[in-house]
Amino acid sequence: MTAVGHNPPLISADLQALAVEHGLRKVGGRPPLKTYVQDLWKRRHFTIEMARGMTDSSNEGHRLGQLWEVLTPLLWAGLYLFIFGVVVKTRAGTENFVGYLVTGLFIFRYVSGCMSLGAKCIRKSQGLITSLQFPRALVPMAACTAEMISLLPAILVMFVLALTSHEPIRWQMLLMAPAIVLMFIFTLGLAMTAARIVDALPDLANMIPFITRFMMYVSGVFFSISHFAGNGWLGHVLSYQPLAIYIELARSALLEEVAVRPTTWLWAIGWTTLMFSFGFIFFWRAEARYGRG
Repeated sequence: MTAVGHNPPLISADLQALAVEHGLRKVGGRPPLKTYVQDLWKRRHFTIEMARGMTDSSNEGHRLGQLWEVLTPLLWAGLYLFIFGVVVKTRAGTENFVGYLVTGLFIFRYVSGCMSLGAKCIRKSQGLITSLQFPRALVPMAACTAEMISLLPAILVMFVLALTSHEPIRWQMLLMAPAIVLMFIFTLGLAMTAARIVDALPDLANMIPFITRFMMYVSGVFFSISHFAGNGWLGHVLSYQPLAIYIELARSALLEEVAVRPTTWLWAIGWTTLMFSFGFIFFWRAEARYGRG
C-alpha cells in the first residue's frame, strides 16, 4: 500500500503523456512528419545562415572570394570550348555553341555541387548535430542553398553571354526563374537522398565524383543529344533524364535555337515532385540515426 501523504510515483505512461502535453520529445528521436515540417519552417533562417557560412568558408583564403564561383566555370568553359568546339568538334547541331556550352556547364556544376556537398554534409556536421537538437534536414538544405547562392551570379553571367552572343531579348527569358526553382527543389531531394546513403555507408562518398562525371557526359552539357544520339530509344533516355531536362529548360530560356516545349516542363515538374518527395521521406525516416556514428 502507498504511504499516507505521499503521491504515487509517475509511471512511464504518465511521463510520456506529460512530455507530449508540454511539447517535449525524445532526444535524437524521429518526430512525426507534420511536426518535422513545422520545425523546419520555424528554423528556416538557421538554414540560410548556415548556407552563408558554408559559402564564406569555401571562399576563405581566396582574395577574389565569391568571384571564383563565376571564374571557375568560365575557365572550364574556355577549356571545354577548345576541346569540344575546336578539337573534337561537338558543336554540330548547335548555332550558339558558346551559350549552349556555358549554360550546360553552369547548370551541371550546380546540380553536381548539391549532390557532392549534400552527400558529405551530415558527416561533416557531426559536431553541430551531436551538440544541438534541430531537424537534421536543415543540413542538406543548407548545402543546396549555399550552392544556389553561388549559382546566382553565374546566372547573371549566362544572361550577359547570351546577349553579347547576339541572342534577342525574349519573354522566354523570364522562364529562367521557375526553371531554377524546380531545379532547386529537385536538388534538395537529391542532396537528402545522398546524405542519408553516405552517412550510412561512408565509402560511397568516393563514388560521387565518378557519378557526377558520368552525369556530365550523358546530359548534353557540351553536345546536342538529339544530334549525336538521334531520336531512338537512346536519345529519348538521355534527353528525359533529370539533368538533361533542367539544362534544356535553362537553354530554352536563354537561347532562341532551343524551343520551349510543354513536355519538357511536364518532365521537369514530374522529376522535381518525385525526387523531392522520395528524398525528404527517405531522409526523415533515418532522423534518429544521424550523429550516432
